[in-house]
Amino acid sequence: KSQISAFNTLPTEGNVFISVVDRDKPRALEVAKDLVDLGFTVWSTGGTYQFLKDGGVAAEKVYKLHEGRRPNVVDMMKNGEISFVVNTPSDQAAREDEVKIRSTAIAMKVSHATNLAAAEACVKGMRSLRDRELTVKPLQDFHD
Repeated sequence: KSQISAFNTLPTEGNVFISVVDRDKPRALEVAKDLVDLGFTVWSTGGTYQFLKDGGVAAEKVYKLHEGRRPNVVDMMKNGEISFVVNTPSDQAAREDEVKIRSTAIAMKVSHATNLAAAEACVKGMRSLRDRELTVKPLQDFHD
């Protein structure tokens, strides 16, 4: 609901970017597996990429922004190649990258999660959107 209210629709297909701090990697692995099960392609950086691959997720590797190489996730978002972002930064370099990633996601209307609880909720929403269309009902319909 938070993404929709911010005018970011939850995707039902495409590429997702996941880059998380070490303490979030086990939960991110489960999120990534769920996204792959839904048909998404997962892109990630450095340590997250390796953790996901070691955990059995077929991920693609993309450069971190502060590495100064291309393509990076900002390039991919600007090209319309990323439909969802999960990013939980840790150190100062990662925080600077995260600000750029989040700002680009907002500007490009890419749904994003900055913690794993939000990412898990978004994945549930994506799964639900595949099963049924989002509808709006007046409150009175629930209290007849």
